[in-house]
Amino acid sequence: MADKISAEPRTDFGKGAARKLRAVGRIPAVVYGHGTEPVHISLPAHETALIIRRANAVLDLDLPSGGQLALVKDVQKDPVRQIIEHLDLLIVRRGERVEVEVPVVLEGESFPGTVAALDSQTLLLSVEATNIPQRLTVDVEGAEDGTQITAADVTLPEGAELAVEPDVLVVGVANAPAPELETPEDGAEAQGDVVEETEGSADES
Repeated sequence: MADKISAEPRTDFGKGAARKLRAVGRIPAVVYGHGTEPVHISLPAHETALIIRRANAVLDLDLPSGGQLALVKDVQKDPVRQIIEHLDLLIVRRGERVEVEVPVVLEGESFPGTVAALDSQTLLLSVEATNIPQRLTVDVEGAEDGTQITAADVTLPEGAELAVEPDVLVVGVANAPAPELETPEDGAEAQGDVVEETEGSADES
């Protein structure tokens, strides 16, 4: 799925020009790929920010020269204010396959007393550019200690293929670490410290 958005060509570059664009509610971006010359554009800031909340968003750019599909490849943000400063967009075509990192999320609760650890936050998939899944869901309901879920075990959307080795570990389930308990020796030592401090205080007085 591609989100249609208006784009305007830009001819002024540099930090000053970028600041002026952001001041009027637009984001500088560059579109490249398929052997074409990079095209510098600007996009509406608010609308763009809403779209790129999704991983691997595809934009249907409405340019004066015509429509163009582009995959968001890189988002540069101000590290303090988290304002989008620049976008890198990769030209894609309908039916074309691309390799993208898709987020993995866990669903369900593993067996009582165990913890399911996500070893791979994302999985690299080969998918059609206009049919990129937003996430991959892994069900760990009732999974017991020692359970290992690999990339080959993850259910993929229709048409998607793994672009990593199938034996890559995605989720591991293990018994939760036991809480540290105070031993009788620890309690005796603590009481001894209190007695010594009390005696020392009595001597001083």
